[in-house]
Amino acid sequence: MKCHLLLAMIGVFAVMVVAQKQEGFISLDCGFPIEESPYSDLSTGLTFTSDSTFIQTGKSARIEKQLNQNFRKPYLTLRYFPEGKRNCYSLNVNRGTNYLISLTFIYGNYDDLNVYPNFDLYLGPDKWRRIDMEGRRSNGTKEEIIHIPRKNSLDICLVRTGTTSPIISAIELRPLRNDTYVTHSGSLRRSFRVYLSNSEREVRFADDIYDRIWTPFFSSRYTQITTNLNINTTDTFEVPKAALSSAAMPRNASAPLIITWKPIPSDAEVYLYLHFAEIQTLGANETREFDIIMKGIFNQSGITPPKFERLTVFSAVPLQCDLDGCRLELVRTPKSTLPPLINALEAYTIIEFPQLETNSSDVVAIKNIKATYRLGKISWQGDPCLPQELSWENLGCSYANISTPPRIISLNLSASGLTGSISPILQNLAHIQELDLSNNSLTGSVPKFLANIKSLSFINLSGNNLTGSVPQNLLDREKEGLVLKLEGNPELCKISSCNPKEKKGLLVLVIAPIASVLIAIVVVGLFVVFRKKKVPLDVHAPPSLPVANVGHSKHSEPSFFSKKIRFTYFEVQEMTNNFKRVLGEGGFGVVYHGCVNDTQQVAVKLLSPSSSQGYKHFKAEVELLMRVHHINLVSLVGYCDEGDHLALIYEYMPNGDLKQHLSRKHGGSVLSWKSRLGVAVDAALGLEYLHTGCKPPMVHRDIKSTNILLNESFQGKLADFGLSRSFPMANETQVSTVVAGTPGYLDPEYYQTNWLTEKSDVYSFGIVLLELTTNSPIIQQSREKPHIVEWVGFIVRTGDIGNIIDPNLHEDYDVGSVWKVIELAMSCVNISSGRRPTMSQVVNDLKECVISENSRTGESQEMNSMSSIEFSMDMDTEVIPKAR
Repeated sequence: MKCHLLLAMIGVFAVMVVAQKQEGFISLDCGFPIEESPYSDLSTGLTFTSDSTFIQTGKSARIEKQLNQNFRKPYLTLRYFPEGKRNCYSLNVNRGTNYLISLTFIYGNYDDLNVYPNFDLYLGPDKWRRIDMEGRRSNGTKEEIIHIPRKNSLDICLVRTGTTSPIISAIELRPLRNDTYVTHSGSLRRSFRVYLSNSEREVRFADDIYDRIWTPFFSSRYTQITTNLNINTTDTFEVPKAALSSAAMPRNASAPLIITWKPIPSDAEVYLYLHFAEIQTLGANETREFDIIMKGIFNQSGITPPKFERLTVFSAVPLQCDLDGCRLELVRTPKSTLPPLINALEAYTIIEFPQLETNSSDVVAIKNIKATYRLGKISWQGDPCLPQELSWENLGCSYANISTPPRIISLNLSASGLTGSISPILQNLAHIQELDLSNNSLTGSVPKFLANIKSLSFINLSGNNLTGSVPQNLLDREKEGLVLKLEGNPELCKISSCNPKEKKGLLVLVIAPIASVLIAIVVVGLFVVFRKKKVPLDVHAPPSLPVANVGHSKHSEPSFFSKKIRFTYFEVQEMTNNFKRVLGEGGFGVVYHGCVNDTQQVAVKLLSPSSSQGYKHFKAEVELLMRVHHINLVSLVGYCDEGDHLALIYEYMPNGDLKQHLSRKHGGSVLSWKSRLGVAVDAALGLEYLHTGCKPPMVHRDIKSTNILLNESFQGKLADFGLSRSFPMANETQVSTVVAGTPGYLDPEYYQTNWLTEKSDVYSFGIVLLELTTNSPIIQQSREKPHIVEWVGFIVRTGDIGNIIDPNLHEDYDVGSVWKVIELAMSCVNISSGRRPTMSQVVNDLKECVISENSRTGESQEMNSMSSIEFSMDMDTEVIPKAR
């Protein structure tokens, strides 16, 4: 019984470990029922989910039953697309991250027609490959590339080319290291990835942490050697031990080992990666040395594989084979007593995806329009403008050249069943020239913002239920040449066609009695005010903030901000070069890069009309940043508050946020422990200033790693003050307020009581310290202790913190300073706010950690010369190497 229990516990632990290693993985079982999702694939331990939430079209099916035994569970179902020319999956990815992208297509006679489909596969606006399933009923086909997305979304599209319906079985994305598989341009399509063994076992996850698939390859011309001893693979490429524990040598010890293959297409540029490890124990007089020769285009001399350690030799520049294909030779040198060997081999061809996607701000705008009006047009998938022959229906775009993103210049939503008002989102199509909203059921007034879209030359609003008067600024534009169609709106009045005299007489009759009543009300109100003069006025109370929704374009009150740093919307357009460069996106809208006075770089946060954060948070952030100034707070350069146009203009922080550097999403080298301590001190100083240096003191309420930004010197600064609150009364130490913050970072005491204190920020900062030390998710359901506080607390009690420190640091830190940071973090996240330190105490403790780290001597950090080059990879199951 105890034995069974132990085995069960080991099994559960193994599942948890496997789940932890899948961070960032996307594994979609296409056509799988969403109600049965997710599930764990028994053969690999990978967690697959249904694709239903990633695409809005297509139908589900299963391959015929007699083929079930040929495939793993993720490939038994498929999605097929009988409707529409182009059908697209939209996936959320991390821009700038190297991804292994693998797609599986298995026909399996799902429709009982025995008609093999063929169709085109697109990645965003670029054609990836023609998928021809002819003769692949029983084994299907797979496409694999290594690709770096330019945006935080990735469209994978299937395009009908004939009478057959496109199909897809599985979509798998795996984030890779950015310092492996680097190309000078383009992405990499896999030709093959093999390990030299006569085994029939395919090596992949969990042996390979990146889920690269290694296929066994061998020949009768080879001799195989194997080992059960450990091989050191903890390096850049992290080739799995299972792929290195066997190797091939030529059967004739004096002959070269030769491998040949033909790339597709034959003139493609090739990248090659050869993995070696000495897995034999050599005698005192034995040596193994060989040259790598590839017909003069790639030569490496004097290769000696290290003992039980991986060595990778690769082509730093692309190679081009001759018309007969590629021929690789490993040739024994004269001083070698042993023949050459090779353990594993990868080959890739360059594939270019040159076309820039449609301008990102236009894409965000048109997708918001689609969501706002619930437009279900089947062609509205993938990139709106590209490729041109597949652009969205009723949409017009401008095309300059392949290196310039297209812009949306016309939108025809006539007779599209639109209801509600004319959405302010339309103004985010900054280059639109023609807008047709005719013959719908739109209500409300004609908005003023239409006149502010300078590019508009044609507006058709006829055949709706619009009311009120046409704005004068729009009528003025009409005089300047704007074509404005308004007929068919019975309740809409063009000012020039209304009778002013009749209106004036009517207004006098109506206003006179109303004015009398209002005067009486004012007199009574003044009397009441003077009677209540006994009540003292609180001179310390902050000015009341209007809570108008950001969607309203009419703010009755005058602007609440200083005019010294106020910009017009036209100036915002100029400083951002018409919103050309996007820095990021969030619930507030889009952040753009800008330049003030042609010298000062800025970040412009443009509040979207659909923003969940709203006008109240916008005002709160500006008001706070206008009165607080500290070197560790992101400073406000200015703002825009013009009608529906709301923007915050900050100093530019070129190194992004702390989270990006911990996750390596910002690229570059690993953030060292010393640098992390420096950022922690900077953020703590900024928070200390809010708590003790501000009068009244401030609570940030949303401290997290994404709100700690880094300047060009990696100095940390706190950002995003939209949720900040002050304690206006001198004797008030806590405020009752609606709970706000980010899950995982949120103080549980504040969450339960609604009572906010500065110790709520201390708790969140403690979470940041744990994140900074471990580089682990705040909440990870696959852990035995899902929340990072519980998880770290459990490990700390065992005394083995080596299991939680970020492995990317490679033990390059002072252990004492790490322990102190963890202890400090755990005191910050104490369940009782009264037992948490103040931020002043936190600052002092962190400074001691910096001193401890700086005093460390006698250590250096060296990089293997082979690990400084980057790559991008891909796959082709049709290319098979051959032994000679």
